[in-house]
Amino acid sequence: MREVDITEECLEFIDNQAERVSIKFFQLIEVIGEIKVVNANFLKKLQSTQFYELRIKAGNEYRIVIFAIDHLNFAECTKAICLCGFQKKSTKDYKKALKQAEIILEKYLKEK
Repeated sequence: MREVDITEECLEFIDNQAERVSIKFFQLIEVIGEIKVVNANFLKKLQSTQFYELRIKAGNEYRIVIFAIDHLNFAECTKAICLCGFQKKSTKDYKKALKQAEIILEKYLKEK
C-alpha cells in the first residue's frame, strides 16, 4: 500500500541503538507501509513543518523524521522516506533533527 524508503543516515542511527529499538523500528515501518491511517501514538505531524515523526518507545523515546513524498497528508501518500533519527531528550532536539532532515531530503530528491 505504501512504499517506505530508509536513508543511510536513518539506518545508521537505528544500527547504533539497542536491538529492542531496532526491532520496534522495523515493526513500525511494516505497520506504516500497510496501514493507511496510522495511530498518533506511532506517527504524528510535526507542527509548522512538512515532516512527520515516527515515535519509538523502547525505554527512552526515539524519533524518526519522515517525509511524505507524494502527498501532504500522510494518510494519502503512497511513498514516504525515513530521513534521520534522534533520541528525544528535549524540544531543542527537534530543531537540530529538522535541519538535518531538510539537508538529507534535498540530497535524496536530487538523486531521484
